[in-house]
Amino acid sequence: MLSRIFYKWELRLSERDTNRIIRPFEWGLDFLTEDPPEKDPKSFLIGYAERAVRESDLYHAFEPVTDYRLDGRHLTFTSPLRTIYPLNNTVHGWFFPKDRKRVALVLPQWNADARSHISLCRMLNAFGVSALRLSLPHHDLRMPEELTRADYMLSSNLGRTLQSVRQAVLDARAALDWLQARGYTRFAVLGTSIGSCVALITAAHDARINVAVQNHVSSYFADVVWRGISTRHVLKGLTGNITLDDLRKIWMPISPQAYFHRLQGTGKKSLLVHARYDHTFAGSFRQCSGGISPSGPAALHPGSLLRALHFRRFSVQRDSRRGHVPVYPREFINDLTPHLTFCIIVGFKRSSNGGSSQRVSLNFLQE
Repeated sequence: MLSRIFYKWELRLSERDTNRIIRPFEWGLDFLTEDPPEKDPKSFLIGYAERAVRESDLYHAFEPVTDYRLDGRHLTFTSPLRTIYPLNNTVHGWFFPKDRKRVALVLPQWNADARSHISLCRMLNAFGVSALRLSLPHHDLRMPEELTRADYMLSSNLGRTLQSVRQAVLDARAALDWLQARGYTRFAVLGTSIGSCVALITAAHDARINVAVQNHVSSYFADVVWRGISTRHVLKGLTGNITLDDLRKIWMPISPQAYFHRLQGTGKKSLLVHARYDHTFAGSFRQCSGGISPSGPAALHPGSLLRALHFRRFSVQRDSRRGHVPVYPREFINDLTPHLTFCIIVGFKRSSNGGSSQRVSLNFLQE
């Protein structure tokens, strides 16, 4: 019964927006290479994705940024990955300094406005942790003039979506460079929805991150788009042009599933949160196969995630009370903000206790 209630609620909320555009399907090879092949774009993209995952350190490498500018709380710098959209090439962040050693990088959800997650940053300050809230590609001040939604971050243009999420990861790592230059030594990252995807990939490729919290996480980027309420208009552009299996392969470089194994044995404290009644990330984490286990890759049975799953430094939590949090910004601010802040604080404390393998157990998420 609760599932039906949440489904109708999220469906009603998703239908309030009247600016969701069904965009045409495009392979988007020109966003990935200067010399796209004339034939068989699908095979090219699958090969590109396989190479990107296989050589992921190189794929997520970048030239150092040299033009950081802080004006009050407002940080700007040029994105390490330039795109054809001039506004998108300037990264915007809002800095909330407090502690001179501990800092959390905060990555909001898809279509978040410029004020989203500011309350979370202030809550982190209240607990003595500095915070930097980063705008995602094609969002708020980075949004191209022809858009009213962040459609270029995630769309039926396959290549542009790959480019956008990769850009978000590189932007996050460049922001960490700036924070490190200011003297910070202990780093956390907190992402929500698509921000959780960016956060996990960043944590998997940046040794500086000690603590990672992914709020509403998915294993496969493609499954969220294919099955979620919030991306039904994107699916309409994909339908008839590509299968889910091929889309999984092409979008594997931007899927957490490809990088879970990189977090094993690193000593990082990681919390992954997904919700029982989340119809935006509907069932997408239960489909995880491999990459998470105490000793090495092993398949996860779908039923095993009906409960909280703990091992070593990884914690997967199912929130049995909610749907997809970003749909309800007021609830996120008033209810989950203290919880997520506590995750960061606990993670920092446990990451400094001499490398203990004690698991993170945050049962308040299921009370």
